Amino acid sequence: MPVFEYKGVDSKGKSVKGKMDGDNPKIARAKLRKQGIFPTELIEKQTKESSGSVTSGFKFFKRVKITDVAIMTRQMATLVKANIPIVEALNAIADQVENERLKLIMTDIKEQVNEGSSLAQALGKYPEVFSNLYINMVKAGETAGTLDTVLLRLAEFTESSVKLKNKIVGSMTYPLVMVVVGVVIITGLFVFVIPKITQIFADMERSLPLLTVIVIKISDTIRTQWYLVIGGFAFVFYTGKKILNSEKGKQKFDALILKAPIFGKLVRMISVSRFTSTLSTLLHGGVPLLQAMDIVKNVIDNHVIRSALVKARENIQEGQSLAAPLKESGEFPAIVTHMITIGEKTGELETMLNTISDAYDNEVDTTITSLTQLLEPLMIVFMGAAVGIIVMAILLPILDLNSIAGQ
Repeated sequence: MPVFEYKGVDSKGKSVKGKMDGDNPKIARAKLRKQGIFPTELIEKQTKESSGSVTSGFKFFKRVKITDVAIMTRQMATLVKANIPIVEALNAIADQVENERLKLIMTDIKEQVNEGSSLAQALGKYPEVFSNLYINMVKAGETAGTLDTVLLRLAEFTESSVKLKNKIVGSMTYPLVMVVVGVVIITGLFVFVIPKITQIFADMERSLPLLTVIVIKISDTIRTQWYLVIGGFAFVFYTGKKILNSEKGKQKFDALILKAPIFGKLVRMISVSRFTSTLSTLLHGGVPLLQAMDIVKNVIDNHVIRSALVKARENIQEGQSLAAPLKESGEFPAIVTHMITIGEKTGELETMLNTISDAYDNEVDTTITSLTQLLEPLMIVFMGAAVGIIVMAILLPILDLNSIAGQ
């Protein structure tokens, strides 16, 4: 469906501008007049799919980041809390949003709500932007008449997710840069430096140390059979990806990750934090526990812990408490299941989940900071060792030659 940019005046004579969709200019003008806007200029810009979602025609716009959604949600919560009608709030958001793709999406959502759809239904047409958790929270808020509270909670939850993601990405940036620099340096030594040194060694007509022979062989292989090296890496990558894409492969890999020193503990803490914060947010929004468990399992990346949550959901449906199946799975720390048990007994499950989430968020921050401080010197040592071995392989024959000359 085409999208038109318009300029016009409203019923009060005030100049207005914005975007409106319609099958043709006549329908778009009729929609505007229905809203009390008299268009003076109407220009067709882009199109939308018949399903109501933004089409591939807009894919040249930068994608909608979770940060954009967090800011938009905070603004929306503020407007709704101020008792501004939902359509007016959506219109204000659409005008303020900087991301062009999100601007078009919010304009379309405003139109859908104006035509009688609920906010949750309109958001549901954009699953690539709004998660199942987000949509269900809004739906529960609309049903209970607590949309402003739900949006505030969603804003806090989304901002917390952004903070955690940025923390993880930030902690991995330096090590990744070090790895890339290290690979470039080592490859340069093998491709450009070693071949020149090899020619000198060939003229010596002497047997070379084993380390030097190995380094020369690696250099020759990289230079003369680079296609096999690249093909080997591609094969390993393809095979690994295929295995990890299978359910059995995911389970085994994620189980190994959980058993890994330091990293396993970090992954478990992040999973517990996401589980408790998400479940707390859903319960606060009025989403029933069983439905909340259906949603919350999808925010957990580790398949071992996700399977434990699926099993827990089945047991809850059969009448068990939440804490019991989590404890039986062995995937959740004892303190977590103990606190959940207390929360269920006292009727303060949501509060207890929130407390667990805050505690684990702080622990994740501390662990990531410590891990970053540990990785930086380790990467330097690793790079130094790799380059040192190559340099030693070059120096050994030269030192051997000098010792002979000295005799």
